[in-house]
Amino acid sequence: MLQPLQGIRVLEWAIYHAGPGGPAILGDLGAEVIKIERPKEGDPLRERFQFGKSYFDFQGRNLFFEGANRNKKSITLDLSKEEGREVAYRLAAKSDVFLTNIRSTTVEKMKMSYPILHEINPRLIYASVTMFGPNGPDSHRGGFDFQGQARSGLMYSIGEPDMPPLAAVFAVIDQVTAIWASHAVLSALVMRDRSGIGQQVQASILGSALGLQYFNVLIGALTNDAPRHSRTDTDPMRNMYQCKGGKWICFTTTTFEPGLWQEFCRIIERPDLENDTRFTSYEKRMENCGELIAILDGIFLTKTREEWHDIFGRHGFLSSPVNTPIELKDDPQITENKYMVEFDHPALGSVLFPGYPVHFSEAFAGTRTAAPELGEHTEEVLREIGGYSAEAIKGFRGREII
Repeated sequence: MLQPLQGIRVLEWAIYHAGPGGPAILGDLGAEVIKIERPKEGDPLRERFQFGKSYFDFQGRNLFFEGANRNKKSITLDLSKEEGREVAYRLAAKSDVFLTNIRSTTVEKMKMSYPILHEINPRLIYASVTMFGPNGPDSHRGGFDFQGQARSGLMYSIGEPDMPPLAAVFAVIDQVTAIWASHAVLSALVMRDRSGIGQQVQASILGSALGLQYFNVLIGALTNDAPRHSRTDTDPMRNMYQCKGGKWICFTTTTFEPGLWQEFCRIIERPDLENDTRFTSYEKRMENCGELIAILDGIFLTKTREEWHDIFGRHGFLSSPVNTPIELKDDPQITENKYMVEFDHPALGSVLFPGYPVHFSEAFAGTRTAAPELGEHTEEVLREIGGYSAEAIKGFRGREII
């Protein structure tokens, strides 16, 4: 089956996840992605198996590297040497996209900046991914997902009031940055196809984190308020509750509509609450929310999460299980939509991978190939795309260019 980006070639010089994640998504859509790595060392994420007390070593493979570098070919190339840069220039001349998240000072030093590559290939889409954006007092500083969560206010958008700032795990903002970067690249490719103009697009971890929180940012800017969800002091009908067996369910019920409160009371088998003067209107339920939440806490403990979800579904009320990440692979809604799919990995065998989250009626999108070994495709790419002879490639190896 066709893929949306078949025929598009992406040249990547990027490390960790916020940079490489964008080309991985473009690869899901069918683009050919060539990853430039340092000889002998490669992307440092290859060897980063531990974050805090969490380990990402699965049968000797780094799970972060696998996810961020699916669908790619790896070539090793020493860009600190002029001969290495000349190889990169030849590949850039035959590519549609170049993406990097390397610090700007290093990009300039290695002579891989936008003006240089634009002169070589005026139709090239040059994508830069930075930490804090291209302008401002901290534009030169680096960082990771953690700093993006902090600077964007996300750490104060999750959790309960009076809690310290909380971090979401793992690489949530890096992945959002990858999505925004791929979105920008796709937009620039459409513009180029219509106008013939190549250009630079610039995404950042900070900007992506703010984009994710569009309404939190809007509310904070216009009302000078920064609300957090308080489970015991909020709308009882938009909340989460622990069920029999310890699992949780969340539901959202707009009980402004006439009769919905009464129906809700009947389906939870508490008709006595229908005419309880503390709860007979939305305003009263909010005024006495703590009391109602305490009552509902006891009610929800009488049935399992699955029983409650079935009851709400049969009566047209909006609910969802609160899954742990471990439960996702067993959720039929996730598996039947192929949001998680089996992937035949050459080293790991049959494993579950996140699927592409959008369906195309006339095309395929998703993981095609596993993350490459360091330099696995160097000779293939230099021969087939660069047009170098076997003798030339042998000479590159002898001079440690590749």
